Amino acid sequence: MTRISLGDPRLYLNRHLQWLAFKYRVLEEARDPGNPLLERVKFLAITANNLDEFVEIRVSSFLQKIEHGGQSISPDGLTPSEELDRVSASMHQFVREQYQCWNDELLPALAKHQIRVLPVDQLSPKAAQFAKTFYDRRVYPMLTPVTVDPSHPFPHVLNKALCIGFLLRRRRHANEKPVFGVVTLPRAVPRLLRLPSGNGGNHFVFLRDIVADNAEKLYRGFEILASAPFGITRNNNLYLEEEETRTLLEAVDLQVAQRRKGNAVRLEIESGAHPEIVSRLVSTFELDESLIFRVDGPVNLQRLFNLYDETPRPDLKYARNCCTSGPERQDHLFHPYGLQLPHARRVLQGRRLQRDEPVRLRPAAPESTSRPLPPRDDGERSLPGRGNSR
Repeated sequence: MTRISLGDPRLYLNRHLQWLAFKYRVLEEARDPGNPLLERVKFLAITANNLDEFVEIRVSSFLQKIEHGGQSISPDGLTPSEELDRVSASMHQFVREQYQCWNDELLPALAKHQIRVLPVDQLSPKAAQFAKTFYDRRVYPMLTPVTVDPSHPFPHVLNKALCIGFLLRRRRHANEKPVFGVVTLPRAVPRLLRLPSGNGGNHFVFLRDIVADNAEKLYRGFEILASAPFGITRNNNLYLEEEETRTLLEAVDLQVAQRRKGNAVRLEIESGAHPEIVSRLVSTFELDESLIFRVDGPVNLQRLFNLYDETPRPDLKYARNCCTSGPERQDHLFHPYGLQLPHARRVLQGRRLQRDEPVRLRPAAPESTSRPLPPRDDGERSLPGRGNSR
Protein backbone atom coordinates (compact mmCIF):
# COMPACT_ATOMS: atom_id res chain seq x y z
CA MET A 1 0.00 0.00 0.00
CA THR A 2 1.44 3.35 -1.06
CA ARG A 3 1.82 5.84 1.76
CA ILE A 4 0.47 9.31 1.00
CA SER A 5 2.67 12.27 1.95
CA LEU A 6 0.60 14.79 3.92
CA GLY A 7 3.04 17.50 2.89
CA ASP A 8 1.86 17.40 -0.72
CA PRO A 9 0.33 20.85 -1.52
CA ARG A 10 -2.11 19.25 -3.96
CA LEU A 11 -3.99 17.79 -1.01
CA TYR A 12 -4.96 21.20 0.37
CA LEU A 13 -7.24 24.07 -0.55
CA ASN A 14 -6.29 27.64 0.21
CA ARG A 15 -8.23 28.75 3.29
CA HIS A 16 -8.52 32.37 2.14
CA LEU A 17 -9.83 31.49 -1.30
CA GLN A 18 -12.26 29.06 0.28
CA TRP A 19 -13.49 31.81 2.60
CA LEU A 20 -14.30 33.96 -0.44
CA ALA A 21 -15.96 30.99 -2.13
CA PHE A 22 -18.11 30.46 0.95
CA LYS A 23 -19.23 34.11 0.88
CA TYR A 24 -20.72 33.48 -2.55
CA ARG A 25 -23.43 31.59 -0.67
CA VAL A 26 -24.46 34.85 1.00
CA LEU A 27 -24.41 36.59 -2.38
CA GLU A 28 -26.64 33.82 -3.74
CA GLU A 29 -29.19 34.73 -1.07
CA ALA A 30 -29.15 38.31 -2.37
CA ARG A 31 -29.81 37.01 -5.89
CA ASP A 32 -32.51 34.54 -4.88
CA PRO A 33 -35.95 35.80 -6.03
CA GLY A 34 -37.54 33.52 -3.44
CA ASN A 35 -36.32 35.77 -0.62
CA PRO A 36 -38.20 38.95 0.33
CA LEU A 37 -36.84 41.84 -1.70
CA LEU A 38 -35.54 44.01 1.13
CA GLU A 39 -33.96 40.96 2.73
CA ARG A 40 -32.04 40.49 -0.50
CA VAL A 41 -30.79 44.06 -0.20
CA LYS A 42 -29.73 43.26 3.36
CA PHE A 43 -27.90 40.13 2.23
CA LEU A 44 -25.98 42.22 -0.29
CA ALA A 45 -24.99 44.67 2.45
CA ILE A 46 -23.84 41.70 4.56
CA THR A 47 -21.53 40.55 1.75
CA ALA A 48 -19.93 44.01 1.69
CA ASN A 49 -19.50 44.01 5.46
CA ASN A 50 -17.89 40.55 5.35
CA LEU A 51 -15.54 41.60 2.57
CA ASP A 52 -14.49 44.66 4.59
CA GLU A 53 -13.47 42.43 7.49
CA PHE A 54 -11.62 40.10 5.12
CA VAL A 55 -9.59 43.00 3.72
CA GLU A 56 -8.92 44.55 7.12
CA ILE A 57 -7.53 41.33 8.61
CA ARG A 58 -6.50 38.76 6.02
CA VAL A 59 -5.34 40.93 3.13
CA SER A 60 -3.52 43.12 5.64
CA SER A 61 -1.67 40.07 6.95
CA PHE A 62 -0.41 39.29 3.41
CA LEU A 63 0.91 42.82 3.00
CA GLN A 64 2.53 42.69 6.43
CA LYS A 65 4.33 39.45 5.59
CA ILE A 66 5.50 40.81 2.24
CA GLU A 67 6.73 44.02 3.84
CA HIS A 68 8.76 42.06 6.40
CA GLY A 69 10.20 39.79 3.71
CA GLY A 70 8.38 36.70 4.88
CA GLN A 71 8.68 33.68 2.60
CA SER A 72 6.50 31.24 4.51
CA ILE A 73 4.70 28.69 2.35
CA SER A 74 1.01 27.99 2.88
CA PRO A 75 -0.17 24.35 3.07
CA ASP A 76 -1.25 24.57 -0.58
CA GLY A 77 2.24 25.69 -1.62
CA LEU A 78 1.80 29.46 -2.12
CA THR A 79 4.02 32.30 -0.95
CA PRO A 80 2.38 35.42 0.58
CA SER A 81 2.80 37.26 -2.76
CA GLU A 82 1.15 34.45 -4.70
CA GLU A 83 -1.67 34.24 -2.17
CA LEU A 84 -2.25 37.99 -2.43
CA ASP A 85 -2.39 37.82 -6.23
CA ARG A 86 -4.96 35.04 -6.21
CA VAL A 87 -7.02 36.54 -3.42
CA SER A 88 -7.13 39.99 -5.04
CA ALA A 89 -8.22 38.47 -8.38
CA SER A 90 -10.99 36.56 -6.60
CA MET A 91 -12.03 39.71 -4.73
CA HIS A 92 -12.32 41.71 -7.95
CA GLN A 93 -14.59 39.04 -9.42
CA PHE A 94 -16.68 38.98 -6.26
CA VAL A 95 -17.08 42.78 -6.29
CA ARG A 96 -18.14 42.74 -9.96
CA GLU A 97 -20.87 40.24 -9.13
CA GLN A 98 -21.97 42.31 -6.13
CA TYR A 99 -22.59 45.35 -8.33
CA GLN A 100 -24.20 43.29 -11.07
CA CYS A 101 -26.65 42.08 -8.44
CA TRP A 102 -27.32 45.65 -7.32
CA ASN A 103 -27.61 47.28 -10.74
CA ASP A 104 -29.20 44.53 -12.81
CA GLU A 105 -31.38 42.71 -10.31
CA LEU A 106 -32.17 44.63 -7.13
CA LEU A 107 -32.60 48.15 -8.48
CA PRO A 108 -35.17 47.12 -11.16
CA ALA A 109 -37.01 44.94 -8.62
CA LEU A 110 -37.12 47.79 -6.10
CA ALA A 111 -38.47 50.16 -8.75
CA LYS A 112 -41.40 47.80 -9.37
CA HIS A 113 -42.36 48.32 -5.72
CA GLN A 114 -41.99 52.11 -5.94
CA ILE A 115 -38.66 52.07 -4.06
CA ARG A 116 -36.15 54.20 -5.93
CA VAL A 117 -32.69 55.62 -5.29
CA LEU A 118 -32.64 58.79 -7.37
CA PRO A 119 -29.85 61.07 -8.59
CA VAL A 120 -30.12 64.71 -7.56
CA ASP A 121 -31.09 65.90 -11.05
CA GLN A 122 -34.18 63.65 -11.03
CA LEU A 123 -35.66 64.91 -7.77
CA SER A 124 -39.00 66.65 -7.76
CA PRO A 125 -38.99 70.31 -6.65
CA LYS A 126 -40.40 69.32 -3.26
CA ALA A 127 -37.83 66.56 -2.75
CA ALA A 128 -34.97 68.79 -3.95
CA GLN A 129 -35.95 71.47 -1.44
CA PHE A 130 -36.16 68.85 1.31
CA ALA A 131 -32.66 67.60 0.45
CA LYS A 132 -31.27 71.15 0.40
CA THR A 133 -32.79 71.97 3.78
CA PHE A 134 -31.38 68.74 5.21
CA TYR A 135 -27.95 69.62 3.85
CA ASP A 136 -28.00 73.20 5.17
CA ARG A 137 -29.18 72.22 8.65
CA ARG A 138 -27.67 68.81 9.30
CA VAL A 139 -24.74 68.22 6.95
CA TYR A 140 -23.06 71.51 6.07
CA PRO A 141 -22.17 72.49 9.68
CA MET A 142 -20.34 69.15 10.10
CA LEU A 143 -18.20 69.31 6.95
CA THR A 144 -14.57 70.40 6.85
CA PRO A 145 -13.39 70.95 3.27
CA VAL A 146 -9.64 70.58 2.79
CA THR A 147 -7.57 71.81 -0.13
CA VAL A 148 -4.32 69.91 -0.64
CA ASP A 149 -1.34 72.14 -1.47
CA PRO A 150 2.24 72.60 -0.21
CA SER A 151 0.98 74.32 2.93
CA HIS A 152 -1.90 71.92 3.55
CA PRO A 153 -0.96 68.21 3.50
CA PHE A 154 -3.37 65.46 2.60
CA PRO A 155 -5.73 64.92 5.54
CA HIS A 156 -5.84 61.64 7.37
CA VAL A 157 -8.68 59.47 6.06
CA LEU A 158 -10.21 57.25 8.71
CA ASN A 159 -10.80 53.58 8.10
CA LYS A 160 -13.83 52.99 5.84
CA ALA A 161 -14.89 56.63 6.04
CA LEU A 162 -16.80 57.84 3.01
CA CYS A 163 -14.99 60.77 1.35
CA ILE A 164 -15.37 62.84 -1.79
CA GLY A 165 -12.35 63.89 -3.80
CA PHE A 166 -12.55 67.11 -5.84
CA LEU A 167 -10.45 68.41 -8.68
CA LEU A 168 -10.45 72.21 -8.29
CA ARG A 169 -9.21 75.26 -10.18
CA ARG A 170 -8.90 78.75 -8.73
CA ARG A 171 -11.18 81.18 -10.52
CA ARG A 172 -8.69 84.06 -10.34
CA HIS A 173 -5.77 81.91 -11.51
CA ALA A 174 -7.23 79.83 -14.31
CA ASN A 175 -3.79 79.04 -15.72
CA GLU A 176 -2.58 77.36 -12.54
CA LYS A 177 -2.43 73.61 -12.15
CA PRO A 178 -5.64 72.13 -10.65
CA VAL A 179 -5.55 71.40 -6.94
CA PHE A 180 -7.04 68.50 -5.03
CA GLY A 181 -9.75 68.80 -2.41
CA VAL A 182 -11.12 66.28 0.09
CA VAL A 183 -14.30 66.25 2.16
CA THR A 184 -15.00 63.49 4.69
CA LEU A 185 -18.68 62.78 5.23
CA PRO A 186 -19.66 62.53 8.90
CA ARG A 187 -20.57 59.08 10.16
CA ALA A 188 -23.39 60.52 12.26
CA VAL A 189 -25.41 61.33 9.12
CA PRO A 190 -27.23 58.51 7.27
CA ARG A 191 -25.75 57.63 3.89
CA LEU A 192 -29.22 57.45 2.34
CA LEU A 193 -31.78 60.20 2.83
CA ARG A 194 -35.44 59.27 2.55
CA LEU A 195 -37.35 61.88 0.59
CA PRO A 196 -41.00 62.94 0.72
CA SER A 197 -43.00 61.32 -2.05
CA GLY A 198 -46.52 62.25 -3.00
CA ASN A 199 -47.35 59.00 -4.82
CA GLY A 200 -46.96 56.65 -1.88
CA GLY A 201 -43.54 55.44 -2.98
CA ASN A 202 -40.27 55.38 -1.08
CA HIS A 203 -37.63 57.59 -2.67
CA PHE A 204 -34.04 58.01 -1.51
CA VAL A 205 -30.96 59.96 -2.50
CA PHE A 206 -27.36 59.22 -1.55
CA LEU A 207 -25.72 61.66 0.84
CA ARG A 208 -22.62 61.90 -1.35
CA ASP A 209 -24.78 63.14 -4.23
CA ILE A 210 -26.25 65.88 -2.04
CA VAL A 211 -22.81 67.00 -0.86
CA ALA A 212 -21.34 66.94 -4.37
CA ASP A 213 -24.27 68.98 -5.68
CA ASN A 214 -23.62 71.67 -3.05
CA ALA A 215 -19.84 71.61 -3.30
CA GLU A 216 -19.54 75.16 -4.63
CA LYS A 217 -20.65 76.38 -1.23
CA LEU A 218 -17.77 74.44 0.32
CA TYR A 219 -15.09 75.66 -2.08
CA ARG A 220 -15.82 79.32 -2.68
CA GLY A 221 -13.48 80.86 -5.19
CA PHE A 222 -12.86 77.53 -6.92
CA GLU A 223 -14.26 75.97 -10.05
CA ILE A 224 -15.11 72.31 -9.54
CA LEU A 225 -13.74 70.32 -12.47
CA ALA A 226 -14.60 66.82 -11.24
CA SER A 227 -15.58 64.91 -8.12
CA ALA A 228 -15.64 61.26 -7.06
CA PRO A 229 -16.61 59.45 -3.85
CA PHE A 230 -13.98 57.10 -2.46
CA GLY A 231 -13.19 55.06 0.61
CA ILE A 232 -10.00 53.69 2.15
CA THR A 233 -9.84 50.40 4.03
CA ARG A 234 -6.99 50.26 6.51
CA ASN A 235 -5.03 47.53 8.24
CA ASN A 236 -7.19 46.51 11.18
CA ASN A 237 -5.12 43.57 12.36
CA LEU A 238 -3.58 43.44 15.82
CA TYR A 239 0.19 42.94 16.14
CA LEU A 240 1.11 42.34 19.74
CA GLU A 241 4.75 42.69 20.83
CA GLU A 242 4.46 41.02 24.21
CA GLU A 243 8.13 41.46 25.11
CA GLU A 244 7.91 45.23 24.61
CA THR A 245 4.71 45.73 26.59
CA ARG A 246 4.20 45.51 30.33
CA THR A 247 0.84 43.76 30.11
CA LEU A 248 -1.21 42.11 27.41
CA LEU A 249 -4.11 44.44 28.18
CA GLU A 250 -1.87 47.45 27.57
CA ALA A 251 -0.74 45.96 24.25
CA VAL A 252 -4.33 45.41 23.14
CA ASP A 253 -5.35 48.94 24.17
CA LEU A 254 -2.48 50.39 22.17
CA GLN A 255 -3.30 48.37 19.07
CA VAL A 256 -7.03 49.11 19.23
CA ALA A 257 -6.25 52.83 19.39
CA GLN A 258 -4.20 52.51 16.20
CA ARG A 259 -6.73 50.50 14.19
CA ARG A 260 -8.35 53.51 12.55
CA LYS A 261 -4.91 54.81 11.55
CA GLY A 262 -3.36 51.66 10.07
CA ASN A 263 -1.78 51.51 6.65
CA ALA A 264 -4.10 51.75 3.65
CA VAL A 265 -4.96 48.35 2.21
CA ARG A 266 -7.72 49.01 -0.34
CA LEU A 267 -9.08 51.92 -2.34
CA GLU A 268 -12.72 51.89 -3.45
CA ILE A 269 -13.72 54.55 -5.96
CA GLU A 270 -16.43 54.99 -8.57
CA SER A 271 -15.53 53.65 -11.99
CA GLY A 272 -16.20 56.99 -13.70
CA ALA A 273 -13.77 58.93 -11.50
CA HIS A 274 -11.47 61.43 -13.22
CA PRO A 275 -8.05 59.81 -13.86
CA GLU A 276 -6.21 62.59 -12.04
CA ILE A 277 -8.30 62.04 -8.90
CA VAL A 278 -7.44 58.35 -9.01
CA SER A 279 -3.73 59.00 -9.57
CA ARG A 280 -3.60 61.46 -6.67
CA LEU A 281 -5.17 58.93 -4.32
CA VAL A 282 -2.99 56.05 -5.49
CA SER A 283 0.21 58.05 -5.05
CA THR A 284 -0.90 59.33 -1.63
CA PHE A 285 -1.80 55.93 -0.20
CA GLU A 286 0.90 53.98 -2.11
CA LEU A 287 -1.44 51.23 -3.23
CA ASP A 288 -0.83 48.54 -5.81
CA GLU A 289 -3.16 48.43 -8.81
CA SER A 290 -4.56 45.07 -7.67
CA LEU A 291 -5.92 46.75 -4.52
CA ILE A 292 -7.82 49.49 -6.37
CA PHE A 293 -11.50 48.65 -6.80
CA ARG A 294 -13.38 50.74 -9.35
CA VAL A 295 -17.05 50.12 -8.65
CA ASP A 296 -20.10 50.71 -10.80
CA GLY A 297 -22.32 52.15 -8.11
CA PRO A 298 -22.21 53.45 -4.54
CA VAL A 299 -18.87 53.06 -2.78
CA ASN A 300 -19.17 50.32 -0.15
CA LEU A 301 -22.49 48.53 -0.46
CA GLN A 302 -22.62 48.21 3.31
CA ARG A 303 -24.48 51.55 3.18
CA LEU A 304 -27.52 49.62 1.93
CA PHE A 305 -28.34 48.65 5.50
CA ASN A 306 -29.86 52.15 5.66
CA LEU A 307 -32.17 51.33 2.76
CA TYR A 308 -33.43 48.25 4.58
CA ASP A 309 -33.94 50.10 7.87
CA GLU A 310 -35.56 53.22 6.40
CA THR A 311 -38.06 51.50 4.09
CA PRO A 312 -41.37 50.84 5.91
CA ARG A 313 -42.40 47.84 3.83
CA PRO A 314 -42.88 44.83 6.16
CA ASP A 315 -44.35 42.92 3.23
CA LEU A 316 -40.88 42.93 1.65
CA LYS A 317 -39.13 41.68 4.79
CA TYR A 318 -39.13 38.50 6.80
CA ALA A 319 -41.95 38.29 9.33
CA ARG A 320 -40.94 38.82 12.94
CA ASN A 321 -41.61 35.45 14.60
CA CYS A 322 -40.12 36.04 18.04
CA CYS A 323 -43.08 37.94 19.45
CA THR A 324 -46.49 38.18 17.84
CA SER A 325 -49.66 39.97 18.80
CA GLY A 326 -52.97 38.20 18.50
CA PRO A 327 -56.36 39.74 17.75
CA GLU A 328 -56.81 40.44 21.47
CA ARG A 329 -53.33 42.03 21.69
CA GLN A 330 -52.05 39.23 23.91
CA ASP A 331 -48.26 38.94 23.91
CA HIS A 332 -46.83 35.50 23.09
CA LEU A 333 -43.22 34.86 24.12
CA PHE A 334 -41.77 31.69 22.62
CA HIS A 335 -38.96 30.33 24.79
CA PRO A 336 -37.35 26.93 24.14
CA TYR A 337 -36.40 26.04 27.73
CA GLY A 338 -38.75 25.68 30.67
CA LEU A 339 -35.91 26.46 33.08
CA GLN A 340 -35.99 30.07 31.92
CA LEU A 341 -39.67 30.54 32.71
CA PRO A 342 -39.04 32.59 35.89
CA HIS A 343 -37.00 35.09 33.92
CA ALA A 344 -39.63 35.17 31.17
CA ARG A 345 -42.32 35.84 33.78
CA ARG A 346 -40.40 38.84 35.07
CA VAL A 347 -40.12 40.22 31.52
CA LEU A 348 -43.84 39.84 30.93
CA GLN A 349 -44.70 41.26 34.33
CA GLY A 350 -42.73 44.38 33.40
CA ARG A 351 -44.78 44.67 30.23
CA ARG A 352 -47.96 44.25 32.24
CA LEU A 353 -46.95 47.10 34.51
CA GLN A 354 -46.61 49.38 31.48
CA ARG A 355 -50.01 48.55 30.04
CA ASP A 356 -52.96 46.82 31.59
CA GLU A 357 -53.35 43.90 29.20
CA PRO A 358 -53.59 40.13 29.69
CA VAL A 359 -50.33 38.23 29.30
CA ARG A 360 -50.02 34.61 28.21
CA LEU A 361 -46.84 32.54 28.44
CA ARG A 362 -46.44 29.72 25.92
CA PRO A 363 -43.39 27.44 26.39
CA ALA A 364 -42.23 25.99 23.08
CA ALA A 365 -41.37 22.57 24.53
CA PRO A 366 -43.78 20.12 26.25
CA GLU A 367 -43.82 20.25 30.02
CA SER A 368 -42.24 16.79 30.24
CA THR A 369 -39.11 18.02 28.47
CA SER A 370 -38.51 20.97 30.77
CA ARG A 371 -38.33 19.39 34.23
CA PRO A 372 -36.23 21.35 36.77
CA LEU A 373 -32.77 20.12 37.63
CA PRO A 374 -32.25 18.40 41.00
CA PRO A 375 -30.71 20.48 43.82
CA ARG A 376 -26.93 20.68 43.90
CA ASP A 377 -24.96 18.77 46.54
CA ASP A 378 -24.11 21.98 48.42
CA GLY A 379 -27.77 22.60 49.00
CA GLU A 380 -28.02 25.45 46.50
CA ARG A 381 -31.09 25.30 44.30
CA SER A 382 -30.63 25.42 40.55
CA LEU A 383 -33.66 27.70 40.21
CA PRO A 384 -35.42 30.00 40.28
CA GLY A 385 -33.71 32.71 38.31
CA ARG A 386 -30.08 31.55 38.60
CA GLY A 387 -27.90 34.03 36.75
CA ASN A 388 -30.84 36.35 36.14
CA SER A 389 -30.43 38.66 39.10
CA ARG A 390 -28.37 41.20 37.09
